[in-house]
Amino acid sequence: MQMKPVEETIVGVLGIEYVEITPDKVVATMPVHAATHQPFGQLHGGASVVLAESVASVGTWHLIDQENEIAVGLEINANHLRGKQDGLVKATGTPLHKGRTTMVWDIKIVDEEEKLICISRCTVAIVKKKK
Repeated sequence: MQMKPVEETIVGVLGIEYVEITPDKVVATMPVHAATHQPFGQLHGGASVVLAESVASVGTWHLIDQENEIAVGLEINANHLRGKQDGLVKATGTPLHKGRTTMVWDIKIVDEEEKLICISRCTVAIVKKKK
């Protein structure tokens, strides 16, 4: 299984950009505009969840054997705390648990003023690649 170019995935469609990737933190941004809005002109909660899971999955992928394993979302929850109509949001994910078969990430999404927009916890499964 080969990884698709980011621009051909939901990450590219929503305009998510990875700013920092380390073993203990992943930071990504996403624009808030028509593609990430719900019908009433606010940031869609689903877009925030995509951002959060993308941060957790990429963070996990960078910690595993990329030749033989892949990282896939297993469970995610999110609390949407504040609306946003435009601009940019930033997600910062930190691992709470780095296991052999699962990793759990804490993700906080903030606006340009560091106001909390969404908090999320995502469990990522580590599975063997099919050959």
